[in-house]
Amino acid sequence: MDQFDLLVVGSGPAGRRGAIQAAKLGKKVLVIEQGKRVGGVSVHTGTIPSKTLRETALNLSGWRERGFYGRAYRVKQEISAEDLRRRLLITLDHEVEVLEHQFARNRVQHIRGKASFVDPQTMQVVKDDGEVVTVSAASILLAVGTKPFRPDYIPFDSKTVLDSDELLEIAELPRSMVVIGAGVIGIEYATIFSALDTQVTLIDPKSTMLDFIDKEIVEDFIYQLRDRNMKLLLGQKAEKVVRENGKVELTLDNGRRIVTDMVLFAAGRMGATDTLNLDAAGLEADARGRLSVNPETFATKVPHIFAAGDVVGFPSLASTSMEQGRIAARVAVGAIAKEPPKYFPYGIYAVPEISTCGLTEEEVKERHIPYECGIARFRETSRGHIMGLDTGLLKMIFSLKTRRLLGVHIVGEGATELVHIGQAVLNLKGTVEYFVENTFNYPTLAEAYKIAGLDAWNRMGDIKSEI
Repeated sequence: MDQFDLLVVGSGPAGRRGAIQAAKLGKKVLVIEQGKRVGGVSVHTGTIPSKTLRETALNLSGWRERGFYGRAYRVKQEISAEDLRRRLLITLDHEVEVLEHQFARNRVQHIRGKASFVDPQTMQVVKDDGEVVTVSAASILLAVGTKPFRPDYIPFDSKTVLDSDELLEIAELPRSMVVIGAGVIGIEYATIFSALDTQVTLIDPKSTMLDFIDKEIVEDFIYQLRDRNMKLLLGQKAEKVVRENGKVELTLDNGRRIVTDMVLFAAGRMGATDTLNLDAAGLEADARGRLSVNPETFATKVPHIFAAGDVVGFPSLASTSMEQGRIAARVAVGAIAKEPPKYFPYGIYAVPEISTCGLTEEEVKERHIPYECGIARFRETSRGHIMGLDTGLLKMIFSLKTRRLLGVHIVGEGATELVHIGQAVLNLKGTVEYFVENTFNYPTLAEAYKIAGLDAWNRMGDIKSEI
């Protein structure tokens, strides 16, 4: 039986960052990955594939140029599923190659197989060929990620009724699609296929969507979706889904019926913990397969076993998972781990993008903080005109008392890149004066920060800061 300092189960963002961090501290590390290649859900079915699909769809459809040339404009008239897959495979090969090189460079060992606990410090790994290997470690990091939630009443067939993993393997693009679930994954795929001119209907039993995002941003986002003829059936539940004659018929709880070419079920994900034999380690998962951890150290109730990434729940971002894995690994091997900055950016790669950092206007109101907002629309910038943008909104919230930035919220082209300017100012406790007094490259979309800063400054008046 091999002995390691740290055993990592899963090679997604949390697992690989944790493994490499421990290796850099001179520890003996083993990564166990059950997939055919390293990278986890993030590389093979989640973050990288969905963002690659989005970029390919926008490029081939000519989406970004339609502001100039009209809605009928296309770079490629007939776009096929193979067109989308070709770029995806190139991207995935590159990601795997980079990751394998990182493991080799840092002397991180890795094996393929399914891992399960034998006891709190020992795991057995069943390889594809049936060989069973037993390994033990002083500490264990569970970074197994999640898998799509698949309820029994949905007749999945991998062709016309699919989950988000299966969507990447479709043989042809549907003319119509129903997406069940208005969470981040459902919204991303719904808007990507809408950009490909698929008729998309989005269904969710909740009457609202993206409740953790600033309400004004969500309202602008919804307006853009409806403006391009996406149907949003919020507050309605799909009670029955039936496949028939190559089509799918859905019956909603209000009696409405919808016939469509394809259904994507994207209403939640489950922690991939069901095969780990958690009982043998003294652990248990919740109803959605997630593990509870100390939010500062990512330790479970068993002190030497840690968990990080999507398996511990919100925010379930690749970026935050990497930091969780790094912190967990440092704590696991006895190194000091500094707490990350309070505010991190949240990105939703829909069409258009949404990104946010800091407090929403609703949260500011709940805390009874006197505040003012500054708004800029991308069409107000010269860069926006050059790009043909009719939409796009940047909103900043400032404290009236300290004049500090409290939150930045963006919907529109490049939102996930632009947000980092606001993130830096927010974590460095900057004020509205930063945006008013600094020079931004011209012409850029980043100028929207100055426009929004001036908008807020004019509304706030020249009140002295109490910093």
